[in-house]
Amino acid sequence: MTSDVKEVLISEQQIAQKVRELGERISADYAGKDLMVVGILKGAIIFLSDLVRSISVPLKLDFMAVSSYGSGTTSSGAVRILKDLETSIEGKHVLIVEDIVDTGLTLRYLLENLRSRGPASVKTCTFLDKPTRRTIEVHPDYNGFEIPDYFVVGYGLDFNEHYRHLPYIAVLKPDASQK
Repeated sequence: MTSDVKEVLISEQQIAQKVRELGERISADYAGKDLMVVGILKGAIIFLSDLVRSISVPLKLDFMAVSSYGSGTTSSGAVRILKDLETSIEGKHVLIVEDIVDTGLTLRYLLENLRSRGPASVKTCTFLDKPTRRTIEVHPDYNGFEIPDYFVVGYGLDFNEHYRHLPYIAVLKPDASQK
């Protein structure tokens, strides 16, 4: 499958450094607070795993699964909750951890949905950000990398459930989507 990679955009080393930096910032910002980290499945799982190990404040962890892509490479625009939180976030400081912000539709939906549940605060942390694709005005509070408008895979991001295991962020060769 690595033969399908056209270009590595972000290396393993760059990722590790950025995750440490984000963990330090989040730890400083949430010192003394009741932090609930909400990981968005499946794409954010690898980033989330590394990130929570870089956060030095106590935290609780829960997950949501949402979909706006289906099996394609562009957002459908319709967001669906596939798995909801198992615990209440009322009164807690919530940090949504997302793999990528593209159009902004999914993140806006998540923000509105979770804010309606009475948390003390809701902030967002995204691994990748594609601001040129925004159709909705959203700004992640913590951002790993801003990338150009490429469809990328690796470090949890997939194409038809493949390539999540790659330890870097890559662009696929054009013919890879035919496999």
